[in-house]
Amino acid sequence: MSDRLKIAAAAIAVLLIWPFSKFVFAHLKSDGMSWNGGWVAVIIVWLLAWFAVSQLSNINFRQKPIGLFIGLLIPAVFGLTLLFLWEVLTRGLSVPPILLPPPSQIGVRITNSLPILAADFQQTFKAVLFGYVVGCATGFAIAVLVDRSPFMRKGLMPIGNLVAALPIVGMAPIMVMWFGFDWQSKAAVVIVMTFFPMLVNTVAGLSTAGHMERDLMRTYASNYWQTLFKLRLPAALPFIFNALKINSTLALIGAIVAEFFGTPIVGMGFRISTEVGRMNVDMVWAEIAMAALAGSLFYGLIALIERRLTFWHPSYR
Repeated sequence: MSDRLKIAAAAIAVLLIWPFSKFVFAHLKSDGMSWNGGWVAVIIVWLLAWFAVSQLSNINFRQKPIGLFIGLLIPAVFGLTLLFLWEVLTRGLSVPPILLPPPSQIGVRITNSLPILAADFQQTFKAVLFGYVVGCATGFAIAVLVDRSPFMRKGLMPIGNLVAALPIVGMAPIMVMWFGFDWQSKAAVVIVMTFFPMLVNTVAGLSTAGHMERDLMRTYASNYWQTLFKLRLPAALPFIFNALKINSTLALIGAIVAEFFGTPIVGMGFRISTEVGRMNVDMVWAEIAMAALAGSLFYGLIALIERRLTFWHPSYR
């Protein structure tokens, strides 16, 4: 099948999803799905979405704007289909909201709780951003020193691997005792969590420059710092960005978990632990949705910067 036929087939499948989805929601009642044909329509919607995504995924677009649009369309169709199935299954099978609320209920909670969610996000992300910057910068600086000193490489790296394996639920209460209940203690947890991935990845990346390139730099009478900035650090950029992307999710997780062990009456982790005790599961899912959105945007920003700076890497050619 040619690329044009694949695009046409995917477009038809996407257009057919809408009437079948309306048919499904028309037969959803408060006590479940009213007619068995509704479940057949649910299966058809899933098959249409799967067909559209599979057809679009098999096309190699040479034009960047079209390729970028299709690259965003594929996860959008897949994600909306998952939300559709979530909504239909929870309502059609009469799942108690205390176990798993439907996305529509979570959306209403988000709309009605925007001031609370904004305050929680501001409190948590303050610790995330500060800890992320300090942890990654410190890990990068120490990695350069470790690369410079064989003594530090043999002495610090094993200790670093040991500390990196410490559980966050063990570190968080200690950091709260040391730095108090405000965002500083959560930032300390984030620093510890992001320091060692950056250290390990940067040390590994600095060793990727080939011997031929290093010999060429020596023939130009380059000193250590010239070789570092003009050869070894550019070669290590994929490793560094890999650590930055890993840390973008670790930082948010670390800050939220740390808030379970002591925080002012604001923060995403505080809200999750409090609302679970009150059985307000829709508010818990609202906080989870906000955290997932913030983490995805943070990760996407780092990935975008990586693509701009490492366009020469074979993975982007």
